[in-house]
Amino acid sequence: MGKRRVPDLYRAPFPLYTVKVDRKSGLVITAGGGGASKTGIKNGVHFLGLELVAGRHSATLLHSHDTDTRATMNMALADEVIAAGQDGNCSLMRFRLRTPKDGHKAATKDGHGGEHGGARRRGGGRGDKSGAGDETQTKNETLQVSVEQMGSVLSDSSPQDPLQKCVRFSADLKLLITGGTDGRIRVWEYPDLKEKFDFKAHEGEVEDVDICPNSKQLVSVGRDFACSVWHGDQLAMGLCWHDNMPHITEKMYRYQSCRFGKVPDQKDALRLFTVQIPHKRDRKPPPCYLTKWDGRTFLPLLTKPCGNEVISCLDVSESGTFLGLGTVTGSVAIHIAFSLQRLYYVQESHGIVVTDLAFLPESGKSQAVKGDNEVALLSVAVDSRCQMHTVPNRRSFPLWLVLFLCAVMVVGVLLLLQHLFPGFI
Repeated sequence: MGKRRVPDLYRAPFPLYTVKVDRKSGLVITAGGGGASKTGIKNGVHFLGLELVAGRHSATLLHSHDTDTRATMNMALADEVIAAGQDGNCSLMRFRLRTPKDGHKAATKDGHGGEHGGARRRGGGRGDKSGAGDETQTKNETLQVSVEQMGSVLSDSSPQDPLQKCVRFSADLKLLITGGTDGRIRVWEYPDLKEKFDFKAHEGEVEDVDICPNSKQLVSVGRDFACSVWHGDQLAMGLCWHDNMPHITEKMYRYQSCRFGKVPDQKDALRLFTVQIPHKRDRKPPPCYLTKWDGRTFLPLLTKPCGNEVISCLDVSESGTFLGLGTVTGSVAIHIAFSLQRLYYVQESHGIVVTDLAFLPESGKSQAVKGDNEVALLSVAVDSRCQMHTVPNRRSFPLWLVLFLCAVMVVGVLLLLQHLFPGFI
């Protein structure tokens, strides 16, 4: 697919940096802002209700939570708790869904009446003059959202411009992991937020971190060209994706992202996916690469180029079937995890760097919203837009029908031969 227009699902009044989908409620949560600079651009977390109306996806702004001078750059979800990276801190917020009656009481109590009144507000905010956000939104009077602060922890100690770069919850929701520009990984016991580990993982910024579903191993990537596997705070091994690619030298590429993913139809199998991007920009840019690793032994299984646009973010679908990629030039792609083959691509879907991606969960309330699509992927970017990318179900015949047709054909051929050549059978 070449350049084509993807309708905006939602447009915020500030740059968007992160998006997540709550599996339980189906809420889309997106956040960003202008930071501490006094430009008039607000900072906030927006809660969107997602619907499928006449085959088209639409989003309704249910609640806008003001984060004062702190822009949310990254998030992780644990049930109804958001761990938000805001400057050098990880801020924890609890959100609750309420009926309109209960929501009105909560809004009166915490002072979030007018602008933050939830379902009464449509569109992307007063700063959105174009009305693009209103076209695809529908009124939703059934839900309201309230947000309360739970506290925060220091997640980056850089002396200048501290910034949390990534955050994850463990699958069992017992650990919270962050990485920042100071090169350190910090692990807290959740929900007590008691520090468990604090160690130097990389020389320079931590670009991404993920934790194995069994919570025994961490994988981190940094700007120091390293991809490291950790047992607790001890280095277990360093990964090298280009051992069998002699034309690639050690400092030509650096790791950008890492994600664990399930293997469909294999209960205990696990895969790790990493993205490698060129360290230096050239007039004729070299390709970026996707690598699939065995998630237990961390041996590389497959590496493939994934285009010449620099990858900015990676996500893996809930079942481990698909990979989502965003680029610094605003393009969005979906790849098949098994083969790393590209299935979907829209060039420059956003006007600028894609900052985060989130697949719709494949179970729960999001299943109905996904509609007649094999996969649905949300993307957000600095252009303030949230978009939905879908791949329709690929039509296929059931196996029993294929076998039945084959049997009919065999019988038909035998009868024809018997008719043409009596005594053949």
